[in-house]
Amino acid sequence: MLVCLSIALLQQVQKPKPAELPFAAEIAQFEAMDKKNPPARGQILFTGSSSFTKWTDVQDYFPGTKILNRAFGGSSLPDMIRYVDKAIVPYRPKQIVIYCGENDFAGDAKLPAYKVEQRFETLFKLIRAELPTVPIVYVSMKPSPSRWYMRAKFVAGNRWIEEFCQHQPNCKFVSVWDQMLDENGRPKAEIFLSDRLHMNAKGYHIWQPIIAPYLLKG
Repeated sequence: MLVCLSIALLQQVQKPKPAELPFAAEIAQFEAMDKKNPPARGQILFTGSSSFTKWTDVQDYFPGTKILNRAFGGSSLPDMIRYVDKAIVPYRPKQIVIYCGENDFAGDAKLPAYKVEQRFETLFKLIRAELPTVPIVYVSMKPSPSRWYMRAKFVAGNRWIEEFCQHQPNCKFVSVWDQMLDENGRPKAEIFLSDRLHMNAKGYHIWQPIIAPYLLKG
């Protein structure tokens, strides 16, 4: 009896914990931050992957707006779909700006471009179900030196998403692609960090005048 009990206790101790969902720690951190300092509703929500996550001084680029940055680096559209009820809807923003899609292709080399549009469409509909009138802005996937080999998929994915946005009310597509290319049609090396993927301040200064006209004021 004692042996059986010992085996049972040992099995309980050794039983593996359920696998934590991707980015659960990041979302938990947002929740902790929001509990300590609840953000005001009605701000412009920047969400998506690392190109927004690393834009830590985004508010300084758009002084006439109130921006809440809740992007989580490395995320793909399925991650945003998973956390839409935690990382988007609760903030009740007056506008949502999304940068996401690059990592979908980076994580699956065989992923067709139209699949990324389908994922964005799913995210869009989930947002619309809870926030039916909130304007949504999608910032196009950018050309990065380290991912230049995937440029055809990025261009095609951008085209698919742009077409979808054109047929939706309160949905805008903003392209940053062309302005990030040099005279030879390749990504401007000087606007990227040493990883050749993420942008430095020069890159964000290119983005600012492109995105600014699409943001709600006040």
